[in-house]
Amino acid sequence: MKITAIYGSPRRQGNTSRLLKSAVAGARSAGAEVTEIVLRDLKLSPCLEIYACRKTGSCAIKDDFQYLSATLLAADATMLASPIFFYTVSAHTKIMMDRCQSLWVKKYWLDKQPLGRSENPKPGLFLAAGASCGTQLFAGAKMSVKYFFDTFATSLWRSLTYRGLDGADEILEHPEYLEEARQAGVELVEQIQC
Repeated sequence: MKITAIYGSPRRQGNTSRLLKSAVAGARSAGAEVTEIVLRDLKLSPCLEIYACRKTGSCAIKDDFQYLSATLLAADATMLASPIFFYTVSAHTKIMMDRCQSLWVKKYWLDKQPLGRSENPKPGLFLAAGASCGTQLFAGAKMSVKYFFDTFATSLWRSLTYRGLDGADEILEHPEYLEEARQAGVELVEQIQC
């Protein structure tokens, strides 16, 4: 069982990074092999919308996206963690999502799969934290993640979202959140086995 865990925070020890580390620990304790990717460490250009991918389904920009996309496609499940900025995911995360336009083009334009219908989709877990207590704080991010996951035959199986967290260590005041993330990692492995 291979899981890809993507850290979308600009902070290495921020709230969402700690949440994802807990989920990764849970998945590993349940027997999964987890590849951890820290987006801020990759060289990723934003999508330039040149649509060279219309010919082959591959992005023409040569950077770390080729490694990232291959890892996402090979995984049995995906975990993604991002802080919320202006009611959406971080810039690092959004660049990755936009670059997956090439996967969308391949899946829906070149391979002509029916929109939004993946047979036996792989499970995806989204973890997010935001400072605001707004009722719609996570709505836009969840929608983006849902359609991002779809590009590589993954469904948004579960979202764990937490309000009122801003400072890097504030998650430590809520060990129950970290435990919930760890348990979600365990249950994600169970979903793969179903």
